[in-house]
Amino acid sequence: MTNPFGVRAVINASATLTALGGSLMPPSALKAMTEGAAHFVDLPELHDRVGERLAALTRNEAACVTSGAAAAITLTVASCVGEPARAFPADAEVVMFTGQRNGYDYAARLTGARIVEVGPSIEELRAALVRRPACVLWFAGAHYAADALPIEDVIRVAGELAGPPAVPVIVDAAAQIPPVSSLWRFTTELGADAVIFSGGKGLRGPQSSGLVLGKRWIVDRCRAHASPNQQIGRGMKVGKEELLGLYAAVEWTLEQDEEALLASYEQIVDRWVVGLRGVPGVVAERGYPSEAGQPHGRAVVRLLTTSGWTRDGLVRALWDGDPRIAVGVFGVPDDAIALNPQTIEPGEDLVVLDALVRHLSVCGRSGFSPGGPPA
Repeated sequence: MTNPFGVRAVINASATLTALGGSLMPPSALKAMTEGAAHFVDLPELHDRVGERLAALTRNEAACVTSGAAAAITLTVASCVGEPARAFPADAEVVMFTGQRNGYDYAARLTGARIVEVGPSIEELRAALVRRPACVLWFAGAHYAADALPIEDVIRVAGELAGPPAVPVIVDAAAQIPPVSSLWRFTTELGADAVIFSGGKGLRGPQSSGLVLGKRWIVDRCRAHASPNQQIGRGMKVGKEELLGLYAAVEWTLEQDEEALLASYEQIVDRWVVGLRGVPGVVAERGYPSEAGQPHGRAVVRLLTTSGWTRDGLVRALWDGDPRIAVGVFGVPDDAIALNPQTIEPGEDLVVLDALVRHLSVCGRSGFSPGGPPA
């Protein structure tokens, strides 16, 4: 990466993190964005046409592109709270499982809705639904599953509620690709009213894009609440470049051999685990699933006290090295790092392995224990 700002490129062995740029776009998505940037268009019309094509590609009733998954939460919740051009009710509620409360709560609360927590029980969920909340917001991923009901139960219980209007079930599946079947599983197969994805993670589209798929009434309201309309989503602008880039990325993703892709991830993990065998003070093993619950492994590298390293020290040393390398710390013990193959470009896995072996071997011999703040 060359630039006039002195910002170094990163080998990303961590994850599709926003702070690292999400993911890398395929050539077709880059080409689509460049072509889009060269022309003026009727932006609402382009929104409609792209949405129609995305709905067809993903086996959904309707689709719309947003300025990221967090914006998609705001727009879908707003769509459930009320119609555009009307004041939102002051007593709107959004039901969430206590164990799924997270840093994206604000995206729902921007509408003025109050979050109502429930535990992982059918009875608590039913009691909350009787109050006729605006929607249920459910977060997908293995790291959110322990203290929540399965989505199948949530959809079933919501469907059993007597009398209209039904309480919509919204699924946030921002990082749940792979598997690509997530694009239709939650909605078309299981019956959720809408599902949300990040455009810049597993789909490998523009980082500042997101995707809402599901029932037409929700998608139509999302569009009406969003830019260029003067509504709650006016600042959540989606340009023609993001529209075309995300469409091309979804098309590209659906053309890939997912089985072969996942197999290639496992091969990378295996090379990391095998390559770290015999390094003093280190235990490397395959962890499954990924930190976001995706169906592939990652290498979990534990640092014994005999390694001479702290976890934070090793993270910092890799980040400060040449090349700069980012590794994961989410969902692993305090004495471990995680290496994720999803964001590794061809050949970079060997660069990561070489850097780890070099750092760990030098430190093991010298007994020096570097410090440094967490990455």
